[in-house]
Amino acid sequence: MSRIQLALDVDDLDAAVAFYRALLGTEPAKRRPGYANFAVADPPLKLVLLENPGRGGVLNHLGIEVEATEQVRDEIARLSGEGLVADEEIGTTCCYARQDKAWVTGPDGERWEVYTVLADSDTFGAVRSAGAGSAPPGTR
Repeated sequence: MSRIQLALDVDDLDAAVAFYRALLGTEPAKRRPGYANFAVADPPLKLVLLENPGRGGVLNHLGIEVEATEQVRDEIARLSGEGLVADEEIGTTCCYARQDKAWVTGPDGERWEVYTVLADSDTFGAVRSAGAGSAPPGTR
């Protein structure tokens, strides 16, 4: 199973969680300080909320979640074959999870990650802004 990920910066995590709980009709799959995500089955979507006061309503980044590291590696090879430079992050910690991932940048500067979750983590990860949110490499 693959699914699209939308990562949004929000001003108030509690208010955003309440809104998306009602909109999506489901509870967050993960909730940590400054962070929440919803794993929606239909349509296949992972909605990530990153508390970042003053930047609410802004798209943080986009992603495609895949099931395994092999799929991440296959996408790195495919994207490279298309002439896109993939920034690899193998064995990284991000969004309270250990992940293998690669980043590419769209024509208007939008950042996309292709990633798989390896395991849960007690820490957010190395990339963290002054707010509680995260930024993909080179975006803040």
